Amino acid sequence: MTAQDVVVVEKTSESSRGSGRALGVTLAVAVLALVIDQGSKALAVAQLTQGERIPLLGDLFGLSLVYNPGAAFSLGSGATWIITLIGVLASAAVVAFAVRLHGARWGLALGLILGGAVGNLVDRLVNPPSFARGHVTDFLAYGDLFVGNVADVFVVVGVGLVCLNLLLPIARETLNG
Repeated sequence: MTAQDVVVVEKTSESSRGSGRALGVTLAVAVLALVIDQGSKALAVAQLTQGERIPLLGDLFGLSLVYNPGAAFSLGSGATWIITLIGVLASAAVVAFAVRLHGARWGLALGLILGGAVGNLVDRLVNPPSFARGHVTDFLAYGDLFVGNVADVFVVVGVGLVCLNLLLPIARETLNG
């Protein structure tokens, strides 16, 4: 075995560890995000009355229980099963990226996105009116703009971290490999 062979073996070994680390972090963060999201939704359903608004920061932010049949801003409410399918495909894509990427930064970002996506997907699969057509439980009211949930927050923060990772030289190196 030559010195070059040793370097190649070491780099391959490091790549597999980095890839595994990103996937492991992604899955751990996703599970934690899913538990937090589903717990917060259960608490909202138990404590809030649909249609009632509880102001927390005046008119800027409050709590208001809403069951959303559509996507963001209730878009696509007549095509819930399509949104469910998109959620499944997006979740699979995030896992595929996590397998290929290296580092905990990518794992954290992708884990937040995956946890949020799966959190809303669970609602669509198990909530009324029927399987794969369920309504998402929303309760975080942002003024008069929209009502969201913790899963939405995780997705937005995760996407923000992906953007940050793309700007950081060290994170870009782990992307390239």
